[in-house]
This record gives sequence, C-alpha cells and structure tokens, in this order.
Amino acid sequence: MGRLTACEPKILYFHGPAVLRLSKGYFPRLDPVFLKSENAIDMRAQTLSEARRILAIFALLAIGSWFISAWLSLLFLVLFFCIVFFFRDPDRAVPPDPNLVVAPADGIVRDIVELDENEVLKTKTRRIGIFLSILDVHTNRAPIDGRIIYRQHREGLCLDARRPDCSEKNESMTWAFENSRVTVVVRQLTGAIARRIVAWAEAGDELKKGERFGMIRFGSRTEVYLPLSAIVVVKAGEHVAGGSTIIARLPD
Repeated sequence: MGRLTACEPKILYFHGPAVLRLSKGYFPRLDPVFLKSENAIDMRAQTLSEARRILAIFALLAIGSWFISAWLSLLFLVLFFCIVFFFRDPDRAVPPDPNLVVAPADGIVRDIVELDENEVLKTKTRRIGIFLSILDVHTNRAPIDGRIIYRQHREGLCLDARRPDCSEKNESMTWAFENSRVTVVVRQLTGAIARRIVAWAEAGDELKKGERFGMIRFGSRTEVYLPLSAIVVVKAGEHVAGGSTIIARLPD
C-alpha cells in the first residue's frame, strides 16, 4: 500500500447483536437483545468474538505450559482473563430525553474545540475528542436516536491518538447519525496500539441512542461533531461513559 497506510487497514464488518450472559446460577445463553442484570457479568458475544484469536492463543499457551511450569501456565491464564476484561461490554442506563446527547465512547475528554467538519456537515461545528485508554470499554455507541446516513472508511497512519494531528492523519471511520432535529457526526480513529476499527452497523440502519455500532480494539480516540447550537456540558479532563454520560444538550 502507499505511504499513508503505515498500518495495515483492518476494518471488520458484522451485523446483528448477540449477548452472552454469564451469571452465577445461569448457563450461558445467547439473546438477540441487550440484557439488563444486576450482580452478573454481561458479555456480548459479538464484542468478545473480536478477541477470539488472542483468547485462543493464551488458552493454548496456558494448557501447553502446564507441563513445563505451573507458574508459567498461571501467567498465561491471568493474561487470558485480562483480555476478557479488556473486551467487557456492560449495559448502560441511557437518558431518554431526545434533547440530550450521550458520549459515543468511554474515555477522557481530551479537547473541546470549534472547527469546520468538511467531510459530512461542511460547516463549523463543536468537536469533542475522547481518548480511550487500553483499560476503557472499547465499544462505540450512538450519541442520539437516528438513522445512519453516512459511513466511510479512510486509510491513514497509526500515530499516537493523543497527538493533535492524529485526527487528520490517522486511519478512521466516519459515521453520521440523523434524525428530524439534528445530524451528529462520530469519527473513530486508530492509534499507535489500537489499529483495528470494527463496524457492526451499516448506512441506512436505525439506531437508538446508546446502541452499539462498532468498536476500536484496545482503545484510541473517538470524536463527536455537534452543531454550534448544542450546549456542551462536559469539560476537558472528565471521564465519560459511552451511551450514558450526557455530553451536550440540544436546544428545544
């Protein structure tokens, strides 16, 4: 590939949710809905499947190394469960008010700036940049109720997601969500560690606010572009939870 593709593009596409519930007293089961539970570990099979190769490697290493060293086997077993933790995907309480915009990702708000969004909206917007660490939930969620009117992958570099120029240079996936009141753009960006963007939804899909549409494996950066009329209610440095934390209010 050309010089821009310093990291090999790895965009995966899946469609249709599936949830695997693991809870004391229950056998695992698959449901086509988002489960709500207390005192249980909810793992979506769709999300966890993104780690299936890594999990398989650590599982085989844990089994194989048992014949060499129990401590080495234990190390690989710990790494196995660390990966399970990294790919956790909890349910979130989504605020129902249509005037409220929720965070599209978990992470720290790195910046809030006014700039032109030239790919979809082609006007000045207010951008909120969220940095996802390796310890954050990696799933991306719809910031508003709406239809996906745009989805476009752009090849690029894999610079550190904390660099100010990563938004223009890094590999990305841009989404636009539209309803009768507003259009909101979300951009997933790769980083130095996170080099795989996963898309679960397609253009034309109708999503509810807080519904999952994709993920960035092992974190990176997610940006949301809002109209200038939106009142931002978060500040740089705050930690937000995707699908739950209110980041802006739309005018009545």
